[in-house]
Amino acid sequence: MTTKRRFDREFKLQILQQAEHKPVAEVCREHNLHPNMISRWKKELEQYPKDAFKGKGNTYKVEAQLAEAQRLIGQLYAENAFLKKAIQVVQERQAEERLLRCIK
Repeated sequence: MTTKRRFDREFKLQILQQAEHKPVAEVCREHNLHPNMISRWKKELEQYPKDAFKGKGNTYKVEAQLAEAQRLIGQLYAENAFLKKAIQVVQERQAEERLLRCIK
């Protein structure tokens, strides 16, 4: 069974600020949040700007950083595979060119 995550005021405000500059879906993926959560936070901030997000909550920074690192690793793995394939194609073409030069 999972425990309910709690976020502090600063984290929520940071997420809402990011959502203004990036697509909400991207922010949600980066921080492992559901889009409804961000919508609820926006409504709460609009309705009660001074009293929004009171209370103590735990930031979710460690798991968000881990998710970001895993995403980056996946991206780098894909780029590495692509570059290895590109090098192989270039080497094959160079070998063919050398062979053609020797034949002539």
